[in-house]
Amino acid sequence: MTIDNAPPVAAGPRQSIELGSDEALRLLGSVSLGRVVFTLHALPTIRPVNHVLDDGDIVIRTHEGAALTSYARGTDGPGVVVAYEADAIDPDTHLGWSVVVTGYAHLVTDPQELARYQDLLHPWVMQTMDYAVRIRPDLITGIRLTATDRPAGASR
Repeated sequence: MTIDNAPPVAAGPRQSIELGSDEALRLLGSVSLGRVVFTLHALPTIRPVNHVLDDGDIVIRTHEGAALTSYARGTDGPGVVVAYEADAIDPDTHLGWSVVVTGYAHLVTDPQELARYQDLLHPWVMQTMDYAVRIRPDLITGIRLTATDRPAGASR
């Protein structure tokens, strides 16, 4: 692993533009890596995972013994509350987007659905992933970071 000790690129003026939920989900579906946030021992926990967007739901694969598997298994209702974040921000220009979805996660238990997700979504780690977790979005927010010619703090 190489550590880049170059000085950071000076960022020009930026503006943050709020995204609509349809555009935010479209962008989230355009990448395969995100971060799922859930509670473990009463504290927030974040895990990087790869995902697929399926009919508006975020699906990730997991394994027996994973904290998220246990967390998602422990419910009979609509699921457990999680947050999911994905982004694409250029490290040099500092332009891009970020999307956060809050919703309910639950284990996929239907064998046909599970088999379908095993075909659609291939984990990046060398580990058996026998489970899938579906996140049904309840709240979708996103921003796009764009360049502006106005100095920071200036108004039109």
